[in-house]
Amino acid sequence: MAEKILLVDDDVAFVETLTFNLRHIGYRVVTAVNGAVALQQAHREEPDLIILDLMLPELDGLTVCRNLRQTSDWPILMLTARTGELDKIIGLESGADDYLTKPFSLGELLARIRALLRRANPRASVHQLRCHDLTLNLVSWRAQLGDHELILSPREFSLLAELMRHRGVVLTRDLLLSRTWGEDFYGDSRTVDVHVRWLREKIEVYPANPARIVTVRGIGYRFEG
Repeated sequence: MAEKILLVDDDVAFVETLTFNLRHIGYRVVTAVNGAVALQQAHREEPDLIILDLMLPELDGLTVCRNLRQTSDWPILMLTARTGELDKIIGLESGADDYLTKPFSLGELLARIRALLRRANPRASVHQLRCHDLTLNLVSWRAQLGDHELILSPREFSLLAELMRHRGVVLTRDLLLSRTWGEDFYGDSRTVDVHVRWLREKIEVYPANPARIVTVRGIGYRFEG
């Protein structure tokens, strides 16, 4: 089952936009618009990770964070428009696991989310990659789509794993070539295109109109899930 994220922010437009993006990538999302509701939601929903704005009505983010830390060890990523070093120190010492200042890119946020989830559940993240009904077991090198096992070549498996590890992030062809084939490989980057085409034939509902591995024209590919 996809990880559940509790998103706490009083900016309704921001919450709606980020919720849409996180759900599109594959996370389950519950929300709260103030500190009091955030505490209720956290204990009711038991999320895998909490994204917590610092400036909140009723109870501010620091108070919420301290309260949560008395009873739980959920990973907390604190968001704020404040950029001062002291604000970051106070946030981290209040119990936050990471700190991100607004504005930020979706790619950076996703990278921090994945890092926090890996720390919280290292065994699952090391051995397995999962997005919706697609699962890769990195120990047995087995791939499964729904109830069916996928037959992937070692290159296809490695390429898909690299894309899934960076879900939502654009990876260039050269980067994928280097990480999948190795830095000593002297082949053309079009090799990546060929293997992506083969992967799409195995994991996409409509390979000609892919929804999982999306082409970013002139750059490379992004795994959407």
